[in-house]
Amino acid sequence: MKKKYYITTYGCQLNVHESEKLAGILREMDFEETIKIEDANIIIFNTCAIRDSAEQRALGNIGALKKFKKLNKDRIIAVCGCMTQQKGIAENLYEKFPFIDIIFGTNNIHHFKEFLERRHKLSKEKQSLQRIIEYSEDFNLQGENCPIYRTSGENAWVNIMQGCNNFCTYCIVPYVRGRERSRPKDEIINEIKQILKDKRFKKITLLGQNVNSYGKDLNELKAQNKTTFASLLNEICMLEGDFKLTFLTSHPKDLTSDIIDIIAKNDKILKEIHLPIQSGSNKILKKMNRHYTAEQYISIINEIKTKIPNARLTTDIIVGFPGETEEDFNQTCELLKEIRFDGVFAFMYSKRKGTPAAEMAEQIDLIIKRKRVNQILKLTKDFKQNKNKI
Repeated sequence: MKKKYYITTYGCQLNVHESEKLAGILREMDFEETIKIEDANIIIFNTCAIRDSAEQRALGNIGALKKFKKLNKDRIIAVCGCMTQQKGIAENLYEKFPFIDIIFGTNNIHHFKEFLERRHKLSKEKQSLQRIIEYSEDFNLQGENCPIYRTSGENAWVNIMQGCNNFCTYCIVPYVRGRERSRPKDEIINEIKQILKDKRFKKITLLGQNVNSYGKDLNELKAQNKTTFASLLNEICMLEGDFKLTFLTSHPKDLTSDIIDIIAKNDKILKEIHLPIQSGSNKILKKMNRHYTAEQYISIINEIKTKIPNARLTTDIIVGFPGETEEDFNQTCELLKEIRFDGVFAFMYSKRKGTPAAEMAEQIDLIIKRKRVNQILKLTKDFKQNKNKI
């Protein structure tokens, strides 16, 4: 019988795609997936660090794995992802959960087969207490060449870049994913061509922490023939095949007119744009280090509505950011009333250790944050009900 693997994924679509890479490596090693954790020879937790709540949930579930290790001492327990890329976290995990066999960071996915082989060798030599811990701050794109076992139905994720240069004061991403690194355009195009050979894939979703800044680092090496996100979208749309194209996630400061024009003119691109605003208050946007004002954001939305009248617009909101007054919050509500998004994802701000916002004064009480997030949810629910009546 084949050995079996079980993967639990926390967090964003990029983590989902990286779990597909881990599955691809395992399947090349002749493992097969199981939906029953108790049947697995290898259990992998791919973690998220974007919010403290996600990290605490992962830690609680990792602790529950102890019983599975007791049932089978040869079972491999591995923990990876953004959480384990943070300084000191991997060491703390080993101290708290000595039954974990392998811990590795976001930069080491492509070495997973090597980690398993090393762990197997240690086990044969009866060195079970010598566990493997691997994470590197040498961020790279080597993991893009991993085998992939795609698990998202008709959709195929394609990573076009890693990292972020924005350093929003509430966000841990630049510290666990590094600075922006764009994949070469030819490599991306070739991957999509290979995907389209399999007729079951009808949708391509481009991934990156900030997809519309794609190419900026590549262009530092070029004086002409610059690569941009708009040019990448256009080239993908020229590929033969019956497919739709979309992308996640955009930053308002980089959603330029040429990108909007490409989306408007290409039928292959879904008219869906997720554009996080986070706050309608310029004071709070500045404290968040978002690099735009509410007025600039509204201008971008108006351009989208003019050029793509049928566009489906969604956004993210953070309520209760340090220093957010009732007036600041009301400005967010007024912005939402003006734009009337098709979907709003509202979150209460929570401290993320290692970010500037965690050390800011004027932290908001949880009761106030709950009240404000519920107001946002009610407001957006009213938008949907009114839209359905039209």
